[in-house]
Amino acid sequence: MEQKDQLDRETISCVICLDLLKDPVTTTCGHSYCMSCIKSHWDGEDQRRIYSCPQCREAFTPRPVLKKNTMLAALVEQLKKTGLQAAPADHCYAGPEDVACDVCTGRKLKASKSCLQCLISYCENHLQPHFESTKLKKHKLVEPSEKLQENICSRHDEVMKMFCRTDQQSICYLCSVEDHKGHDTVSAAAERTERRRELEVSRLNIQQRIQHREKDVKLLQQEVEAVSLSADKAVEDNEEIFTQLIRLLQKRSSDVKQQIRSQQQTEVSGVKELQEKLQQEITELKRKDSELKQLSHTEDHNQFLHNYPSVSQLSEPADSSSINIRPLRYFEDVTAAVSELRDLLQDILRDKWTNISLTRTEVKVSRSEPEPEPEPKTRAELLQYSNEITLDPNTANTRLLLSEGNRKVKWTRQQQSYSSHTDRFTGCYQVLSRESLTGRCYWEVERRGRVGVAVAYENISRGGNWRESGFGYNDESWALYCGTNSYTFWFDNIFTPVSGPVSSRVGVYLDHRAGILSFYSISEIMTLLHRVQTTFTQPLYAGLYLHINGSTAELCKVK
Repeated sequence: MEQKDQLDRETISCVICLDLLKDPVTTTCGHSYCMSCIKSHWDGEDQRRIYSCPQCREAFTPRPVLKKNTMLAALVEQLKKTGLQAAPADHCYAGPEDVACDVCTGRKLKASKSCLQCLISYCENHLQPHFESTKLKKHKLVEPSEKLQENICSRHDEVMKMFCRTDQQSICYLCSVEDHKGHDTVSAAAERTERRRELEVSRLNIQQRIQHREKDVKLLQQEVEAVSLSADKAVEDNEEIFTQLIRLLQKRSSDVKQQIRSQQQTEVSGVKELQEKLQQEITELKRKDSELKQLSHTEDHNQFLHNYPSVSQLSEPADSSSINIRPLRYFEDVTAAVSELRDLLQDILRDKWTNISLTRTEVKVSRSEPEPEPEPKTRAELLQYSNEITLDPNTANTRLLLSEGNRKVKWTRQQQSYSSHTDRFTGCYQVLSRESLTGRCYWEVERRGRVGVAVAYENISRGGNWRESGFGYNDESWALYCGTNSYTFWFDNIFTPVSGPVSSRVGVYLDHRAGILSFYSISEIMTLLHRVQTTFTQPLYAGLYLHINGSTAELCKVK
């Protein structure tokens, strides 16, 4: 019964304010909202004179005239009088390891959020004023925390909302006009923004270094194979020559063979030693990237600033400037010398043994950057940059079901039992990829129904209304929405109609460094639908949005 009440409440809740419908109205596309919420949403679109549904993006012109849905309003009132009065289940109460609500009396409920302004943790019931009051809506809500008092100045008993750059410490406003007067002080939020920007630059640097090191490792592996192949060929050729010298040359053949193998071992040993050093550096860089990513997710400003100096330092890169790959010629001189020896065998064997020496070749790899490659024009060229992308379950809305190794997603009426996570989308039916995209990437999406194919920065909002977290409704994401008979492109809440053949598969090409994002219709032929030329300031993640009519989307395995 409790699950049924929860389902009923979600069914008649407004996706804009996330509360029970107030004065419910229904659009012509069949979605219902609070009258005040949808009016406010459309007020923001008056300038364009194109009004869209926040859920399915269907556009209306002119602005629809909405009337109260009396049947839905009666259902909301009935649910308020019955199902919403049920007592909370035992698992809703705070246990020894949970953060308890500071407002509850008697047996306390689990805290749902902590407020950095109030310095109080609230359960779902006592958190509602923060969603309803105009002043409280401005407060910063974070995941429940027992460390809220660490944000209080021990001297003035005030919230530390400032940061002193001179002394590198968090302070309150009174500290800024007393002990830190004349110092370089800013808000903690501004300092965090600056440090996070530096953090993202560091992560980009690390990822680029990882890519360069991985290329070096591949080159060195090719060098190992080339040395081995060349040595094998030299051995084979020399054995053939020495067989013509019968017994007189058998001992010399063995000497040359041993000499080649010894030099091969020396060359391979040196290459593998350098290869191992570079692999160790890659491992260290990946570990440092993981630490920086974890730090970037820290929502407490002071905790972030406290930990930042200790994890932001990067070790100096190993020097690989002396590495160079020379042409694949190692043991040919030996073969030539033996051939000459065969011709002069009689005289040489009477007088002396010519010492055949092997000159050691030092392995070097050039670190010069490659010339920029032209933008691909055909699907075959695009497939050269294909990426294996998977979806991150920690970002998926609870209405989305992942399958096929987290490559396929489906909208369902049954809410999924995902664990609580700060990265999860709560207001929009969306999901992001696990992998970040920084270089040249290409992937394809097979879809059924209305699906949005997008890219977004990692710091896109995960809650609130569509303007805050919806793909294409802000300046942190770009989205192509695929309808039954048409496409539309969205960025920063600006709607752009897109013409082109409608197909079930969409291709996406990204050149992060060049700032190029292109969408393609994939069928028997490939058609460019829309191209964006901009500047990307952070790593991007692939995103998918699903409409609620049972739509599905799958990241395809392409070759």
